Amino acid sequence: MVEIELRPEEFSLFRRYIYEKVGISLSDQKTTLIKGRLNKRLNQLNLTSFKAYYDFLVNDLSGDELALFVSAISTNVTSFFREGAQWKWLETYLPALIASKREKKIRIWSAGCSSGEEPYTILMFLQHHLSDFEQWDIKILATDISAKVLSKAIEGNYDAKQVESLPVEIFHRAFDKIKTEKGLTYQIAPHLRGKVLFRLYNLVTDPFFFKNQFDMIFCRNVMIYFDDVTRHELIRRFTTVLPKGAPLFLGSSESLTTHRDSLKLLGSSIYQRL
Repeated sequence: MVEIELRPEEFSLFRRYIYEKVGISLSDQKTTLIKGRLNKRLNQLNLTSFKAYYDFLVNDLSGDELALFVSAISTNVTSFFREGAQWKWLETYLPALIASKREKKIRIWSAGCSSGEEPYTILMFLQHHLSDFEQWDIKILATDISAKVLSKAIEGNYDAKQVESLPVEIFHRAFDKIKTEKGLTYQIAPHLRGKVLFRLYNLVTDPFFFKNQFDMIFCRNVMIYFDDVTRHELIRRFTTVLPKGAPLFLGSSESLTTHRDSLKLLGSSIYQRL
């Protein structure tokens, strides 16, 4: 593979473009990361400079290359039942949510769902804690800017290492065992997959037009890529689709210093809509 150098003026072009398109803020320290992660893509496209790749990226009106670019420069690290303290908190919150419902209907948004572990975890959690789970109309909107990780999420196939830490009683109700040429994989059962609507979605530029408000929103480890201005606006948008009392879950490394008039910290990066 040919090693292509990234010039400062080229990095500046990428930094401005990605900020305008998806709100990701790249510091000067990310130059080496951009160069390392995109060299392979330039070689695949037979391009000899990062400026040539920038032109290719900007002129791709399908948005496919933008999604590939975002996937390359961000880290899609996730797992089932990540952020354990938040699930413990949700155990105490769920009875109040159920008691408040006139209809057996729950709507949840997993924003930045990556390869699907988060929305499927939500369903596993609800199935485990609702004795009448099948009687509930549960829909989860799962969105991400990367078509690559969404395709994996839609398939819902995971290897043994990814599911090994799940409690046995949860695992057996949520997965089907699939034999492949490469060995065994574990696929989310159809009755759970059917409750998730996966969509390609840009949290920064796409409109917040939804039929219903959400009973809760998960947006974990997404805003670490944003600057303060973009974070502030995204949180403001989230509050427009959360009813009073509903929780917003962020990643453990994320915290809010604004919106104190509309959100209250409950603990473990959990905020409540006031």
